[in-house]
Amino acid sequence: YFRIFNPISQGKKFDPNGKYTKKYVTELKHMPNEFLFSPWEATDLILKEADITLGNNYPYPIVDLKQSREKALAAFASLKAESHATQ
Repeated sequence: YFRIFNPISQGKKFDPNGKYTKKYVTELKHMPNEFLFSPWEATDLILKEADITLGNNYPYPIVDLKQSREKALAAFASLKAESHATQ
């Protein structure tokens, strides 16, 4: 059994008010909680009000979470199948 953690859902679950995140990721201190863990989904107006410029003072997403999850699941399935084939 394994888990594939999603940083967006983990942030929403364990830091719902953004207290920890806003303290240690100061670029996001003015970001509304709704977009705190996915600021790239915020409107241009919200980003402007939060003083965020994606690609400048806060990065665009590095990893496509859906795609990376699917890739990890496929890799684990392949390893599991390979393991059963050699037994």
